[in-house]
Amino acid sequence: MTTGELSAERDRIAFLHDRLDRERTAAQAELDAALRDAHEQRWHREVAVRTLSDQVSRLKVADDGLCFGRIDTADERIYIGRIGLLDTENDYEPLLTDWRAPAARPFYTATAANPEGVMLRRHFHTKGRHLVSFHDDELQLTSKALLDALNAPRSDTMRDIVATIQAEQDEVIRLPHRGVLVIEGGPGTGKTAVALHRVAYLLYTQRERLSRQGVLVVGPNPGFLRYIGEVLPSLGETDVVFATPGELFPGVRTEREDTPELQALKGGLAAVDLLVEAIADRQELPAEPIPIELEDVTVPLTARIAAQARDKTRKAGLKHNEAQSVFHKALVNALVAPALKLIGEDWPELAADVRRELTGHPDVRRAVAELWPVLTPCTLLADLYAGRCFALGYPELHRDDPHAWTVSDVPLLDEAAELLGSDGRAGRQEAEERRRAVEYAQGVLHVIDTDQAMHEDELRAVDLVNADWLADRHTAVDHRVLAERAAADREWTYGHVVVDEAQELSAMDWRLLARRSPNRSMTIVGDLAQRQAEAGARSWRGVLDPLARWEYRRLTVNYRTPAEIMAYAAEVLAEVDPTAVPPTSVRHGEPPLEVTDTDPETFRPPTGTFAVITPTGPLTPRASKGLEFDTVVVVDPERMTPAERYVALTRATQRLVVVRN
Repeated sequence: MTTGELSAERDRIAFLHDRLDRERTAAQAELDAALRDAHEQRWHREVAVRTLSDQVSRLKVADDGLCFGRIDTADERIYIGRIGLLDTENDYEPLLTDWRAPAARPFYTATAANPEGVMLRRHFHTKGRHLVSFHDDELQLTSKALLDALNAPRSDTMRDIVATIQAEQDEVIRLPHRGVLVIEGGPGTGKTAVALHRVAYLLYTQRERLSRQGVLVVGPNPGFLRYIGEVLPSLGETDVVFATPGELFPGVRTEREDTPELQALKGGLAAVDLLVEAIADRQELPAEPIPIELEDVTVPLTARIAAQARDKTRKAGLKHNEAQSVFHKALVNALVAPALKLIGEDWPELAADVRRELTGHPDVRRAVAELWPVLTPCTLLADLYAGRCFALGYPELHRDDPHAWTVSDVPLLDEAAELLGSDGRAGRQEAEERRRAVEYAQGVLHVIDTDQAMHEDELRAVDLVNADWLADRHTAVDHRVLAERAAADREWTYGHVVVDEAQELSAMDWRLLARRSPNRSMTIVGDLAQRQAEAGARSWRGVLDPLARWEYRRLTVNYRTPAEIMAYAAEVLAEVDPTAVPPTSVRHGEPPLEVTDTDPETFRPPTGTFAVITPTGPLTPRASKGLEFDTVVVVDPERMTPAERYVALTRATQRLVVVRN
């Protein structure tokens, strides 16, 4: 690296930052103008604001590490960065190539054996906007840039890997498969980072589709989501919903776990039959006849009459809530004959009168609400856990607080919503909002129509429009960003779904996720050897074959864990699965240290991240899944299951200490 070369590269990167500033200023000005423009049609304005907001967001996050590399071929020199920048004054020649563009791929995949036309590959080391240094590598698998990144101290959040993506990872990131993709890999193979960068790549190549529907990223716990939460925004992607399995039903947020036995019961597909049975149990028959007091006679609504109406309603094949009106009609029809018999007359006009009276009768409506109640998923499950479980033969489901939702309840609530159907609240709310809007519009038009200052021959607003039209024009616009709208809507379907630590999900979890992704565009990330949940996956085939066709890729290189620590953990892996092959570490470090009855805090380093993993918390093996720390102290590993020990022992990037008590 010569002084002249360093100076030239500094000038180039300074020029790119200047271009970025100009584009950002221009985009912000356009956005401000769109926000001020009250004359543009509403839908045009909304589209413009959303498009420009996304553009401003992508330009804002590009500052840090804007340009991180360069490749030279015989024909051209390509600078590679977080986003693409074009020379708008010179036929839109590329000034900076987006890392996701096909032209950038050789930066990640070229090797000495297969250089792909690359004559030079250069890595830039920047600090803020300043180029500190650069180095050129010889196209080997493990470059200096990668080793520098791996040896650097960890932070509290995951960093993107755009500057150090390896060929094995790049192949998965750019895989053209549009269905379900399983990425499996042992600890430290970068499978989570690969999945997130694959999302960024898909948003780049399929932006029109995915920007309308968004992306759902499901992680095992809130700590993990905080850890990975900055990766996609740092790559300029914001149309993403992050959620744990305990947050996938709107209105419920829980980290509470059931016992392993209850997890297995609630997580198996037999839970669907349990919910069907619980709903049928709410389609009741009266224990005693219910008197229906008509004008002339009192008709007893007996269990036999109710059963007749219930059987007819069930044959209609509708969802429970949507079938209530059918039950109402069937019940009325079943009551007509007994009523006529009590009256002592039977002629068509009288039968029609009796039917009309029964249809609107408050006693009948109360009976319908009692025998075929409209249910919410929360009501159904809470009543089941409060006591109905005993009659159904599931006493183990009883709990003192039936509304204390667990993570295993979330897919049951979602399944119940599917089985119950709409409870009508959304429709009633929409109708009420519409009624108010029309009422307000009518008031506005009335004021205009009775304005005494206007001459009777003048053309008035009421001559051109009506209240319905005016209400439509002034209906409130939903200004929430896509992620907010999607997270609040149980029926939202996503353009792509990412599931991390997927081996922990139950069969019922997968049914929920399949409803969120009807197009089956999914990236599944996991490691079967790290499964801890009783209801989790034993094989990918067993989980995914019922859902869709899927492809499988395995990552084999460990970028996180030094070889000495991985060899130590491999002994535990053999207990979990004797056939499993541990990933190959690319670097060496300190061997693990075993001590007895020692305070873990004595091993806290002066700098870098530090974690103490214990069987019961606050940081348990389960809570540490997907995380990494410079120094890790594992306490009482004997009290952990083999899978838990394997997870705990593979979180360290520099130093591992095992404390045995």
